[in-house]
Amino acid sequence: MSEIVITCVDNGPLRVSGNIVLKDASGKQFGLGGRTTISLCRCGASANKPFCDGSHNRIGFESKVEARDLPPVSKPSST
Repeated sequence: MSEIVITCVDNGPLRVSGNIVLKDASGKQFGLGGRTTISLCRCGASANKPFCDGSHNRIGFESKVEARDLPPVSKPSST
């Protein structure tokens, strides 16, 4: 399986590349038409959710993301 890469585009979408499988809440798979790169909406204004349609430009969406480390996952105590 190829690596999935998700890039947070400043002031824009999440760009997803690789062997993508995208499903809705009921588990039904989206037909991606052979695409290996898609953009997912972060601003909430897309008319084509979950895909980006460029609405972030129209509404002035701003969000810059810098990589950081998350805290370690705490292990459940064995009691």
